[in-house]
Amino acid sequence: MTKLKLGPIPDEKPIKVTLELPAALHRNLTAYAEVLARGTEQPAMDPMKLIVPMLERFIATDRGFAKAKRGRIAHSDNKEGAVSE
Repeated sequence: MTKLKLGPIPDEKPIKVTLELPAALHRNLTAYAEVLARGTEQPAMDPMKLIVPMLERFIATDRGFAKAKRGRIAHSDNKEGAVSE
């Protein structure tokens, strides 16, 4: 089985966003959906449903973003206005 960063996709109520994708990215999303379906033994899904979990995974594993986010939260909690580390 191919090891992918995404697992089964939960079925949640979506919020509508309009987005234009390059054709090559759409082809890759379609191929990814097919590989994911084989690996998780689920039926193939609409490749557009991969965008949200991929973005969530990307954000969750971006160390630079996590560090900046922690710094921003710590800074906003500091009542004296000093820059926190």
